[in-house]
Amino acid sequence: MDATSAPTARRYDLPEPDAFTRPYWEAAARGRLLLRRCGSCGRDHHYPREFCPHCWSEDVTWVPASGRAVLYTWSVVHRNDLPPFGDRVPYVAAVVDLAEGPRMMTELVDTPAPRAGMELEAVFRSGVPVFRPATC
Repeated sequence: MDATSAPTARRYDLPEPDAFTRPYWEAAARGRLLLRRCGSCGRDHHYPREFCPHCWSEDVTWVPASGRAVLYTWSVVHRNDLPPFGDRVPYVAAVVDLAEGPRMMTELVDTPAPRAGMELEAVFRSGVPVFRPATC
């Protein structure tokens, strides 16, 4: 087997899109964050689901998010034995409140001194949304 046909190792830090989540991950690969919006109650939600977690309607569609958020809470991870995360320690695991309302788990980057309530913006690493302090 030559180098061009060698199997690639599975990356456990990247998602495996399915037919339902493919639009989300394709948008993220282009640097866009999507949410699901309910046509019945009008509320946005995240993580993507095929129904509204607020009113249970199946009338939900993909909508672009602003990429703006506020830091709700965080934890600095100093040890993680699961590959490939062990090579990244320390890193900042976080929960952010998106400007559109949903709360989202993520990672903070370029944030030496996180503080609750700080304004953030989405950036994308290998097609995965992470957040950093807002630049404007």
